[in-house]
Amino acid sequence: MTGFQKKIAAKILKCGASRIWIDPKSDKVKTAITRHDVKGFINDGIIKKIPEKKNIHDFKESQQKRGSMKGRYGARVGKKDSWLKVVRPQRKMLKELKDSGKLKEDTYRKLYRMVKGRGFRSRNHLMLYLKEKKYLVE
Repeated sequence: MTGFQKKIAAKILKCGASRIWIDPKSDKVKTAITRHDVKGFINDGIIKKIPEKKNIHDFKESQQKRGSMKGRYGARVGKKDSWLKVVRPQRKMLKELKDSGKLKEDTYRKLYRMVKGRGFRSRNHLMLYLKEKKYLVE
């Protein structure tokens, strides 16, 4: 089969010429001259569209080491993002403690403001503070 029939089939099937498969046993394809002829062979199953190949290899992204990094830590990971990573879990924990009734009545708002002002490094630090000040109701 010539490239002529392959190009026509590729246009009809809306893919590249490399994705066209033609049955090697059939000699009729060489007689195809028009689009109508090629469409007939497609309907008969002599010409087919090969499915797309998937990416077999997941190429590992090249890891940037310390020496090739540009900018300070605050420029790469924003200050607000790092602050939110600390604050959100602490606020969530405070809310859970308040809803379950394990936190003393008047302390929630005070602790919420302390969390906002970076009073605690982590949830664990907040729990140590609560136990130390005896704000937890058993």
